[in-house]
Amino acid sequence: MTPEEFRRIGHALVDWIAEYRSGIEQLPVMSPVAPGAIRAELPARPPERGATLDSIVDDLNRIILPGITHWNHPGFFAYFPSNTSFASVLADLTAAGLGAQCMSWQTSPAATEVEEMMMEWLRQMVGLSPQFTGVIQGFASTATLCALLCARERSTNFSQDRGGLQAEEKGLIVYASEESHSSVWKAARLAGFGKENFRQIPTDENHALIAKELEIAMQTDHERGMRPCAVVATTGTTNSTALDPVADMAVLARLWGAWLHVDAAMAGDAMILPECRWMWGGVEGSDSIVLNPHKWLGTGSDLSAYFVRDTEQLIRTMSTNPAYLKTQHDARVKNYRDWGLPLGRRFRALKLWFLLREQGVEGLRARLRRDLQNAQWLKEQIDAAQDWERMAPVHLQTLCIRHLPAGWAEGAELDAHNLRIAESVNRRGRAYLTPSILKGKQIIRVSIGAETTERRHVETLWRELQEVASAVQ
Repeated sequence: MTPEEFRRIGHALVDWIAEYRSGIEQLPVMSPVAPGAIRAELPARPPERGATLDSIVDDLNRIILPGITHWNHPGFFAYFPSNTSFASVLADLTAAGLGAQCMSWQTSPAATEVEEMMMEWLRQMVGLSPQFTGVIQGFASTATLCALLCARERSTNFSQDRGGLQAEEKGLIVYASEESHSSVWKAARLAGFGKENFRQIPTDENHALIAKELEIAMQTDHERGMRPCAVVATTGTTNSTALDPVADMAVLARLWGAWLHVDAAMAGDAMILPECRWMWGGVEGSDSIVLNPHKWLGTGSDLSAYFVRDTEQLIRTMSTNPAYLKTQHDARVKNYRDWGLPLGRRFRALKLWFLLREQGVEGLRARLRRDLQNAQWLKEQIDAAQDWERMAPVHLQTLCIRHLPAGWAEGAELDAHNLRIAESVNRRGRAYLTPSILKGKQIIRVSIGAETTERRHVETLWRELQEVASAVQ
């Protein structure tokens, strides 16, 4: 492809993206295709000869678009916000055009130094002290794995340099809420702790970890000859945005010498609002924190911000330093290949730079406050309706609700009724929300936070929920 062809086709694709975004509200939010439908449109064998991409826009419309669930749709109320702002799209295009490999300072100095400053800006934005230093990881799952690996090595005085966990006399224990994300258990498994050494601590009526239960579990393990190694606090659980008692957990972690990791994947974005920072009170007592600007803020995947108190612990746990990677500048710069799992790294910080230059902190704050207000409006409607029930506090932008017709008892029939409501709303195509289970009960989970979602879209969802609930009884 020549530069001239690239310019022509690139302009056509930018036009296609702009047209797609401008008309996204008219598309069904959830992809309606059956399994295998997209694959069936693709040739069974790769092309033997190359060709121009002149037909690519037609194929995007014919093959790709029907199989896309539209996360940037104003009717997207499922899972969690995953905004990809126009600024982020342009940053990804720029980063791809530069094609920079950012594993060390020397391989792309701008990538390293922009990332340094973006993490410093973000640290200031969420109100963390200068004790924390940030680095971009791919996703919160990866950051949590990094945290548990660091915890493991600190507890064993770097057993990885000796016989590993197999040589340790005491088993290492990881603690997290029963409502913690599945990635916490996955990270504990991948880090070698094992299923028997992972403790899921009970939660209270607000679905937050009970600190007294954690205290009992850690004491019991100590008495059994085990070693409390890591505690994971969740600020904003995935299911209900419950808030674990970070301050109490920090006290217990310090008492037992355990690493405290705070998983604030989506809720951490809300900490750019000073009025929300009470939600992770005590966070300064943690060893590491993860939050995802690629969710609510709008940088687009993948961009998780991992903040750590002891950078030397992280680097020693993660680093390898073969001769072919050494440079004359290593003593004076950050080489981010030593701050995480992969060697290769993309220029992801460019997305945060573009976003903040375009919207500014106040622009981001205004949008998040809009979403919080919309969530409170829907909460008020639910609380005022006789046949609807709210199943969790609404700290942020997620509501856990269910339809509870008069005279209906708890049980499989009520669960099936609420599942039918969610599935019916999703099939209609104007909105997409997530059915889930909370404390054994079927719920309808509404997550508000798409960049394009305004009050009118939330009002439309509420009308549709009521219509469907009446229709499926």
